[in-house]
Amino acid sequence: MRLPRIRVSLISRAPPALFVVAIPLFLITGAVTWAFNSPGLYHGGFERYDVSRTTGITDEDLRQVAADIRGYFNSGQEPLEVRTRVYGVERSLFKPKEVVHMRDVKRLVQGVYIVAAVTAVYLLAYAGVGFARHRRRFAADLAWLMLWGGSLTAALILAVGLFALVGFDTLFLKFHQISFTNDFWQLDSRTDFLVMLFPQQFWFDATMWVAMRALIGAVIIGAGAGGYLVYLRRKRLQASGESDGREEAG
Repeated sequence: MRLPRIRVSLISRAPPALFVVAIPLFLITGAVTWAFNSPGLYHGGFERYDVSRTTGITDEDLRQVAADIRGYFNSGQEPLEVRTRVYGVERSLFKPKEVVHMRDVKRLVQGVYIVAAVTAVYLLAYAGVGFARHRRRFAADLAWLMLWGGSLTAALILAVGLFALVGFDTLFLKFHQISFTNDFWQLDSRTDFLVMLFPQQFWFDATMWVAMRALIGAVIIGAGAGGYLVYLRRKRLQASGESDGREEAG
């Protein structure tokens, strides 16, 4: 049984369209994965917002707290248990409400890991199958898809970045309302260490950190693909000119 032509057309266009969409998904989730596992991002925020003074936790202990949190995100450990010294007295750092919220955050982070892995596999598989089927002829098609994917990523990052610059409070609130089904994320900056460690300004910096790295990735992909397409065009023009010259000489 032959599929209707319109369905065949849609089916044939779906894989390349998914490839284009997978590029921003991979770049953004990859940057988020990097951010959650970057010691420098944590430590830089602690220093910038003088977290040691506001929490009573030494810089050395803050580094260990950050390592414990990163380890929690990357393990099957439940619930989160972080002990440290606050004004010299050892204690459990987070209250039950904060622990429950961190469980929700962990699920979100691990979901990001999955999206990053799935999109990476799809991008590699699509490129591998394309080259296996079409050899070098596939390179130009792949370059166009990469150019579109890089451009889409840049457009999304710039749109979200501009909105964050003028309305981060709204963006931050909407993110929590959409991402979490409970109100455990509504914490008190005066008494809850999770907010003292990671104030809202920290998350603004982290958002810009992620956006910048995803944008750099998009620029590299777009520039590389665009440069290759320009090279192919010049090569074709050069070949065409040489062919015309031979015809005139003949």
